[in-house]
Amino acid sequence: MERWPTTRLLSTAARLVEISWNEKLKSIGLTHAGVIAMQVLAAKGAITQAALAEVARVKAQTMGTTLARLELHGHVTRQRSDSDRRSHVVTLTDAGIAALAEAVKLEQDVLSPVAVDTARLREELRIVVRGLAGLPAPEQADTDLPQA
Repeated sequence: MERWPTTRLLSTAARLVEISWNEKLKSIGLTHAGVIAMQVLAAKGAITQAALAEVARVKAQTMGTTLARLELHGHVTRQRSDSDRRSHVVTLTDAGIAALAEAVKLEQDVLSPVAVDTARLREELRIVVRGLAGLPAPEQADTDLPQA
């Protein structure tokens, strides 16, 4: 690994973290994609399915699949929009809020076996994501999504 390029290290670490994270989330009936959707809803409130997909940076079809699972478990509700009957407004339920809180607790366990300064790592990763996504610097940004 000492000779691996940074991009390979980053993508390998991301895959390993996601595998570990998904195993932990599975124990409470969630997926990584579901947690992301619930984080957006917790931060933004009720929004359309299309807007949720855009904020989460996934395709509308992908978000639809994620929301179907969350709805089945009672974590979100979807209702037709009053202003545009073609779209659905998604709302986080009380059960979803509780599940998201549990996911936040489990997230702490993902990197616990690794001797790393998670606060520093988080800040460096935020810089990478902001730069590659063309997002404004933190002092110019709107509020971030909750951690998990």
